[in-house]
Amino acid sequence: MLTHQDIWRALDTLAEKFAMSPSAMARQAGLDPTTFNKSKRMGADGKARWPSTESLSKVLNALGVSFEDFASGVAQNKAGRLGMAMGANIPLINLSQAGHEGLFDEIGYPIGEDWDEIRIPGMRDDHLFSLQISGDSLLPILRDGDRVVVSPGGNIRQGDRVVVKTRSGEVLIKTFGTMRATKVSLEALNPVHPKRDLPLNDIQWMARIVWVSQ
Repeated sequence: MLTHQDIWRALDTLAEKFAMSPSAMARQAGLDPTTFNKSKRMGADGKARWPSTESLSKVLNALGVSFEDFASGVAQNKAGRLGMAMGANIPLINLSQAGHEGLFDEIGYPIGEDWDEIRIPGMRDDHLFSLQISGDSLLPILRDGDRVVVSPGGNIRQGDRVVVKTRSGEVLIKTFGTMRATKVSLEALNPVHPKRDLPLNDIQWMARIVWVSQ
């Protein structure tokens, strides 16, 4: 039987695998930063407090980890083995280099041998890739050194953060706004930069950001 300690230990292991603190993991899921803090694990009356199913569901969804993988990690922790050993290595390159020739095919899948690698737990898409942010042009959303994981095959909806490759070789990180018959409106992550409208025939590919490592 799984105990209160088993569940919390598995959540701590999950945070470690994503190089996050419990507070950062909670923020990534859109939760109060204190949701997974150690102070929240026992009530004032000394009774054990369990994470809610809603908070658990949100954090697994935000990190791209299935409930089956999480449960497997809980079981491995309980047996004294290192849990959460799921995931795969995916290609990684600096955003400043992403416009170079020979890194992507026509639809945005990573190709070639000029990539590094990063291990991302819970990710199963064979075409995922990661871009490392350099500089402060994407503040306050993305900071220098952050890594975004991008899914070329993912569906894109209004409000999603996306990577756009133009036919002239620019690689942009924006927020997807609206798509009309001939153009796409993209919002800047940094409020000092203006909205940008791109003609559809100027876009080589556009892909959704599915995870951010901070």
